[in-house]
Amino acid sequence: MSSRPLVPGLIAEGEADEGFLGIVISRQLRELTWMSPYAVDVEATEVVSCDREHLVTALEELAADCHLLFTHDDERERRRRDGVRYHSHYLVPVIGLGETEGWLLADPGAWAKLEGSDLSRLPARPRDVERISDPAGVLATTVPRRGKPARDYFEYIGRNIDLAVLAQVPAYANWVAETRNALKGLGYL
Repeated sequence: MSSRPLVPGLIAEGEADEGFLGIVISRQLRELTWMSPYAVDVEATEVVSCDREHLVTALEELAADCHLLFTHDDERERRRRDGVRYHSHYLVPVIGLGETEGWLLADPGAWAKLEGSDLSRLPARPRDVERISDPAGVLATTVPRRGKPARDYFEYIGRNIDLAVLAQVPAYANWVAETRNALKGLGYL
């Protein structure tokens, strides 16, 4: 049986997006398509970093190569109920990620594997990461070696965070549901 490629694209707003979200998106898509009636080959997430002014250009660039695009919600899109919108003549689903900064902090187990991590400020329940007013500050106190940039750990956490734990964060669960619907619409599920 031949496999269908699935290329995700991400409009990144910063280093956490590139190092963490790009990996988590590919991992989650593999998990979602695991039960597909088709063999789906989820490729690495294509990432383009840009500011708001260049968002449409970045979407156009990624839409030419990707089947599914992810970006952060802007204020206008947050009011939409379905979360999924289609961009341009490519009709590529664009799914909003919402606030993702706290997602890195949802699984203390991933941080516990890094010797020297300080887990004291991580919430007891994954869903409570959405209540953290300063995720960057909590992240800075959690990383094993003070003074070493938090970004040095983004890729590791992206590869090792438990997706089932992450799914207990309401915004993440919503994103997964919207992504599943988009995959159904595209005929992957």
